[in-house]
Amino acid sequence: MNPCAHPVEAESQQDSGAAPQTGAVSLLAATKRILEMIAAGASLTDILTNLCAAIDAQSPDMMSMVMLMDPDGQRLWPMAAPRVPSDWTQAISPLLIGPNMGSCGTAAFRKERVIIPDVATDPLMSGLSDGQSREAALARGLRAAWSQPLISKDNEVLGTFGLFHSTPRSPSSRELRLIEDAGHIAVIAIEGERSRAALKKAFLEIQTSEHRLRTILDVIPTQAWSLRPDGTVDYLNQRCLEYSGLSREEAYGSGGKGEPGREATLPDIFQVTVHPEDAPRVMTKWFHEILPAAKRAEFEVRLRRYDGQYRWFIVRVEPMRDEQGNVLHWYGTNTDIEDLKRAEARLRQDEQELRGVVDAISQIIVVLSPSGTALYANRPLLDYTGLTMEQVMAPDFRGNPAFFHPEDWARLQDERRQGLSRSVPFEIEWRLRRKDGQYRWFLVRYHPLRDEQGRILRWYASATDIDDRKRAEERTRNENLALREDIDRSSMFEEIVGSSPALQRVLAQVAKVATTDSTVLILGDTGTGKELIARAIHKRSRRSTRAFIRVNCAAIPPSLIASELFGHEKGAFTGALQRRLGRFEAADGGTIFLDEIGDLPAETQIALLRVLQEREIERVGSSHPIAVDVRVLAATNRDLETAVQSGAFRQDLYYRLNVFPIEIPPLRERVDDIPVLVEYLIERYAKQAGKSIRNIKKQTVELFQAYDWPGNVRELQNVIERAVVLCDGETFAIDQSWLQGKPSRPSARMPRPVTTLAEGEKELIEAALAASSGRISGPLGAAAKLGIPRQTLESKMKALHIDRLSVRVP
Repeated sequence: MNPCAHPVEAESQQDSGAAPQTGAVSLLAATKRILEMIAAGASLTDILTNLCAAIDAQSPDMMSMVMLMDPDGQRLWPMAAPRVPSDWTQAISPLLIGPNMGSCGTAAFRKERVIIPDVATDPLMSGLSDGQSREAALARGLRAAWSQPLISKDNEVLGTFGLFHSTPRSPSSRELRLIEDAGHIAVIAIEGERSRAALKKAFLEIQTSEHRLRTILDVIPTQAWSLRPDGTVDYLNQRCLEYSGLSREEAYGSGGKGEPGREATLPDIFQVTVHPEDAPRVMTKWFHEILPAAKRAEFEVRLRRYDGQYRWFIVRVEPMRDEQGNVLHWYGTNTDIEDLKRAEARLRQDEQELRGVVDAISQIIVVLSPSGTALYANRPLLDYTGLTMEQVMAPDFRGNPAFFHPEDWARLQDERRQGLSRSVPFEIEWRLRRKDGQYRWFLVRYHPLRDEQGRILRWYASATDIDDRKRAEERTRNENLALREDIDRSSMFEEIVGSSPALQRVLAQVAKVATTDSTVLILGDTGTGKELIARAIHKRSRRSTRAFIRVNCAAIPPSLIASELFGHEKGAFTGALQRRLGRFEAADGGTIFLDEIGDLPAETQIALLRVLQEREIERVGSSHPIAVDVRVLAATNRDLETAVQSGAFRQDLYYRLNVFPIEIPPLRERVDDIPVLVEYLIERYAKQAGKSIRNIKKQTVELFQAYDWPGNVRELQNVIERAVVLCDGETFAIDQSWLQGKPSRPSARMPRPVTTLAEGEKELIEAALAASSGRISGPLGAAAKLGIPRQTLESKMKALHIDRLSVRVP
């Protein structure tokens, strides 16, 4: 394995299957440039400085430094540190090695990697003092330090490669590979420098011996060669001969052409060793560009190995000139880049395989830039739309309304723009045009791909065909609508039957108030159809497509009414094992009908008042308000004005509810509607019972009209249902005794006659005390029955001179 290729492989493995990242490409280019500098014989300082600069470019918070070991083996000297503060490099020139001498000194001492996540606390900094101390490092912004010892193949410490970071942290796996790979390159450069230094020394020592000089060149682990000014071969080192398999006679004599007396030229060598596909290009470059211009050059080429295999090399050639500029020699090197080429080929292959996998997925998948521009689309999208990849990647593709259903276009633009700006996963449903012009529904999910700093690199959009589901939902809605209409026709409580003036006045009020969001208070005796009027208001309102939630306030225990209306949080009270949404949240956007509002406990009245004023609720056990958009309809058969005077109902809540009161007349005031109601109910119950009733006795209708109907329509409904069950023929009749002996009772809403307000209040309190056996507080006490606080009741009893013992029932 070629160690010079490690940084590229690390980056490729990290982003396997994705397009090459900018950091990987820049690091690859930097690695290639540094290797070129090494092969070209650049100075060690320039090489290491370029290496540090390439590493520093990977993150603005990293500072790299290469330190070289002193010949005494006890000290390190900074060699390259372009981003490290200069006063720090001066302070550590030199740096002693030891067990607690910071990251670099300790790494060189231990001969292993040292990681200091936090300079401020790590004990490995304790051996440093004065200008090299922990405090001195912190003062220069060095908060983390990581160091890799540079070890030669002979296990000799050549120096260290260190990374400093401006924040306390440990390196990621990618950064560890980065340190290790940079260390490999630094070792190559240092050993190359040592080789060059040794070579220079050897030249000085053996200037008189060309044979000895060439012997030294032959041991250099690089293919090196030289040519005369005319291009004939002057020298090929042993590496060239061993790799190509050419003998010295072939290399220097006739280039393997069997022509004695002719010296070989570089083209002769290339014709034997260069891949046939590359030879024409190389020859053209040598004869038409390099040789005539006498300038340095480089090119990539495949060279044949002695076993017939070809490997990629980068060839660099440079002329040596005299003072007049004449070419004295051509010098060149061949650097093996096969591993790099294979890595690039593997990356391309992985990308092609990934695209093949994505194309095989039945879902539509599109890769987008951070701004939403299409970068890639898989085959199912191209097949569905009939577009080409070039059309999909065109800048105006996402702005092309012809691809989307016209009804979805405006919504699509806004939702997509908002989703991309939030930088979190989101999804949109829209209709896409098929190549045959048909539209189908798709659910498109967007997921962002982020880098290590959280920046979005790509958006991945996957589209799932949901057209069949949409059509099924539409069928279900239509079926539900038809079923609802059927229920409306067949249910008494979905129809308002009658045409009497009293009922027409009510319906006129319903028509006027239905289209508004005003609060409506529906008043009337039991059984007059208050819920029917509430549903009629809802069905004719703008909220008719949303929920209609009915709550019977009298049927819910006082201790649970708040939880039922407003919901509760988990753990709000014993038995609250999970969060529960209340009726108001369930009715959000629709209508809530509060039946028997007069029986609402006092503490719940306060909470309801806040809902009407602020349009906000708080779940039981929570202090966070929740905004709700609910229209409130309320109904009662109690006299709320009397309840307000007695303190049983809050005056401010009464005024909030009594925005638009509707008084429903009792059935005794709708005598003209009774024949119509009777016919309607007979037809309904006869159909349910499977009977055919064609006639109604006149005496029965007269009896119905003469009766007082204290139970109103509900009582009439029950009587007719009973009579239909007992009817044996086609004529409807009832037993006259069913409606005899039932005295007409006054309306429950009519207050008892009293002489003064205080007298009426006193009677109410005495009745509540009697019903609660003289008990004032507690859930069964008189205060709870009256719906007022205990302290208020005791105050009123004191003012009215009521003795609870005198009214206690034994």
